[in-house]
Amino acid sequence: MDPVISELSERIRQAAAHKRALRIRGGGTKDFYAYQLEGEPLCVSAYRGVIDYEPSELVITARAGTPLAEIEGALDAAGQMLACEPPHFGPQATLGGCVAAGFSGPRRAAAGSVRDFVLGTRVLNSAGEDLRFGGQVMKNVAGFDVSRVMAGSFGTLGVILEVSLKVLPRPEEEITVRFQIDEARAIETMNRWAAQPLPISATCHADGVLCVRLSGSRLAVAAAHAKIGGELMPEGQAFWREVREQTLDAFRDPLWRLSIKSTAAPLALTGAQVIEWNGSLRWVAGELPAREVFEAARRAGGHATRFRAGNAAPLMHLEPPMLEVHKRLKAAFDPNGIFGPHRLHPEF
Repeated sequence: MDPVISELSERIRQAAAHKRALRIRGGGTKDFYAYQLEGEPLCVSAYRGVIDYEPSELVITARAGTPLAEIEGALDAAGQMLACEPPHFGPQATLGGCVAAGFSGPRRAAAGSVRDFVLGTRVLNSAGEDLRFGGQVMKNVAGFDVSRVMAGSFGTLGVILEVSLKVLPRPEEEITVRFQIDEARAIETMNRWAAQPLPISATCHADGVLCVRLSGSRLAVAAAHAKIGGELMPEGQAFWREVREQTLDAFRDPLWRLSIKSTAAPLALTGAQVIEWNGSLRWVAGELPAREVFEAARRAGGHATRFRAGNAAPLMHLEPPMLEVHKRLKAAFDPNGIFGPHRLHPEF
C-alpha cells in the first residue's frame, strides 16, 4: 500500500478508536460551505498525480490531491475538458475537493453535473479500509452507485483517494452574445431557447444583461447566432470564468443558492440576483432571514442553501423524509461518526 494511504488509514483507525472527529481537507477552497467545521484536519493533498489518461478513451483517473488546474491543463493539451466546468474558488483546488463538493459551473445545464461524470472512486471508510467502487468505463458502473454518492458529500461519508472521470472534447467553436433585457423576459427567453435545438452551453442574467454562450461546430454556432442575434462579447471566455469563480460584482456575501423550476417567476427577494442554467439556478446576495429564503425556494418548486454567509444561518432546510435519507446514508457509510460531523447538518 502507498505510504500516504497507509498513514491516512492509520489516522482514521486511531480517530475511530478514540472517537475523535476528522475534517477531510484537500486545498481548503470549499471550507466556506459548512454549517460547522469540526475535527482534526486530515489532509489528502500529498496523494496527488494523474494515474491514467488516454484521450481516445475519454476517461481520466487521478489521485484526489491532484490540483484541479493540473487536471484541466492535461485535458486542454489534448483538446478535452471537464464538461461540468467545476469552480475552483482558489488555486489550491484539488480533484478530490471538486468531486466531494459536487459544485458545477456554467455548462452544467447543457452537459451535466460533476456526479454525472464520476465513473469510479477509491475510498477509505471510517474503519480505515481501502475500498474501490465503479470502474473506468460506463459498463462497469452497476448496482448501487457508491462513487456518485461521494459527489457532494463534502467528506462526511469517506476519504476520496482516487477518481475516474468521463471527459469530453472541447467544442470546435465557442462565442458569447449578450442582450439588454429584464429579469422576467430573460427567464422566458432562456426557457424558450432551451426547448429548441440550439447549441447553448451556458446562460447568465445579471444587472439587466443576459449572456448566452454558443458552443459546437462552426456552422452550428454561426447558424444559432444568426437566429438569436445579440451583441458579440469578445471577452466571453473571461466572463464565464468570472461566473464560474463568482468574481462578478453581483456575487456578494452573504450569498444564497436556490435550485428551483426554470420557469419560476422572478423571486420576490431583496438583494442582487444572478440567474444561471436557463433559470433553474438563482443566486441571491443579501442579509436575508433563512426562513424567508427557504420558503421562497419551496414556493418556486425547489430548495435553497446558504452558500456563503458564515455560520449565522442553517446551511439548508430538508423535509423530514429527505433528512432521514441523509441520516441513514451517514450511518451506513460512517457508523463511527468521525468524518466532518455537523458540516452539513446540525443534527449529525
